[in-house]
Amino acid sequence: MSIRQLSVFLENRPGKLFELTALLAEHGIDMRALSIAETTDFGIARLIVDDADKAAQVLKEARCIARFSDVLAFAVPDEPGGLHRLLSEFNAAQVNIEYMYAFLQGKEGRAYMIFRVTDTAASEKALLARGLKPLTLKEIESA
Repeated sequence: MSIRQLSVFLENRPGKLFELTALLAEHGIDMRALSIAETTDFGIARLIVDDADKAAQVLKEARCIARFSDVLAFAVPDEPGGLHRLLSEFNAAQVNIEYMYAFLQGKEGRAYMIFRVTDTAASEKALLARGLKPLTLKEIESA
């Protein structure tokens, strides 16, 4: 039930993110979530898109450096303590979070969190055992 995320390496200079979004738009690829991490010389755009295979092909043809990684997505109640309650389950399942980011979509009162964890398969199994089911991309899109 993990979701494929694309990480795209971008030079840290004006116009590079614009070029990436133009390329995706030109090919009809819709972004569902986006996170940017930066360093002095480059940035990493982490994307959840509606068609990861098509996006990867388009990026490859444009000579962009992009890699897939598996991430887990969960709905979080948009209320005080909502994220804390979810993280308490991650803590109890001993899931190590490498990074995470949030986005809003669909129904009011709900945020979505994307988690990159150390071992996706083992983390998913441990969280399922605690009654937590990661969302699929289709579930997020239909929300």
